[in-house]
Amino acid sequence: MMLRHLAVATVSTLALAAPLQAQDGQFSFTLRGGVSSAPEYFGSDDYKAGPDAGFRFNYLRLGNGREFGTPDPWDDPTGWGLHGSFRYIGERDSSDHSELRGLDDVDAVLELGLGIGYSSEYFSGYADVRRGFGGHESWVGEIGADAILRPTPDLRLSLGPRLFYGSDGYTDTYFGITPAEASATLPAYDPDGGLVSAGIELGARYRINDAWGLEGAVTWQQFRNDAADSPIVENGSDDQWRVRLGVTRTFNLRF
Repeated sequence: MMLRHLAVATVSTLALAAPLQAQDGQFSFTLRGGVSSAPEYFGSDDYKAGPDAGFRFNYLRLGNGREFGTPDPWDDPTGWGLHGSFRYIGERDSSDHSELRGLDDVDAVLELGLGIGYSSEYFSGYADVRRGFGGHESWVGEIGADAILRPTPDLRLSLGPRLFYGSDGYTDTYFGITPAEASATLPAYDPDGGLVSAGIELGARYRINDAWGLEGAVTWQQFRNDAADSPIVENGSDDQWRVRLGVTRTFNLRF
């Protein structure tokens, strides 16, 4: 299971946004909960369903009047900005997959980092850097860009490329095979880091009303370079698909 966002927490006592006095503070965010389908492990040609969750910061107004973000959760902020970046990767238990028998298990991983992005009405782009904690203790990076279309006031579509990079430790963890693990079907393999995968993502967001919405995405990625040459991938598939669909709910806290 791989989740790219924070877990959803249900909050039932928060009020929707209303006109605020100048001295009021406000914190607005959106939570997403739904389902996803993804490969059982990196390089697998079998898929499994799992939960999908997400968190999006919208707006912060401090008591002194200083503001960050935009008070309208459906209005994308424009210009340059910094953001947090995180990804959760579930454990890989080799005993669950006959084609991986003999390989060491890989513990679950939480990747944490920062990113910089730029957004305009019809374009957005970002670059993120994260470090893993758990199953891999390595550095990874992502670069992405999207063309944005708005066929109706309530529907936002995005389409653009994705590039994913990993250090030597990352590729060793998920695509490498040590001599002690090697077998006839999985010979020893020591991959180098670099560009791990390249692909494209199609996303959609639909506003039901000011508080509720729908959000989904289809992502295709293909392994490249040493990751693609791994016996793990050659015995599975270098084409990796992920589909997610969720319901979103926007909350506003006053303080």
